[in-house]
Amino acid sequence: EVQLQASGGGSVQAGGSLRISCATSGLTFEDSVIGWFRQAPGKELEKVACIGKSDGTISYADSVKGRFAISIDNTKRAVNLEMTSLKPEDTAVYYCGADLFGKCWSLRGQFWGQGTQVTVSS
Repeated sequence: EVQLQASGGGSVQAGGSLRISCATSGLTFEDSVIGWFRQAPGKELEKVACIGKSDGTISYADSVKGRFAISIDNTKRAVNLEMTSLKPEDTAVYYCGADLFGKCWSLRGQFWGQGTQVTVSS
C-alpha cells in the first residue's frame, strides 16, 4: 500500500525559508514520480515541483523556479521541498502526490498525502 505523509509547513515572513517533507512508503523512487502541488484559497491546484528518479527529471513551475528545490532523501525515504525567498503569494496548502511508472510532465497524483499549510506574511 502506497502512503505519503507530508510535514513541515508553518508560518514565515516574506523572504524567509521553509522545508516541507513527504515521507513515503510502499513505492520505490526508481519506479515513481513524486511531486509537490499547492492550492491557495479560491485558486486551482498547481503543480509546483516534480522529481522522477527513473529518468532523472526535475521540473518546476515558473512561479517557483530558482526559489524552490525538490530532492530525494533516500535514507528517510522522503521527498523534500526547500522553499527560499518566500512570497505572500506562496501561501497555500501544499500536497505531495505520486504516480507509479509515470513521468513528471503527466503527473496527476495516483496517491496523495495530506496537505500541510504554508503561510507567508508580508
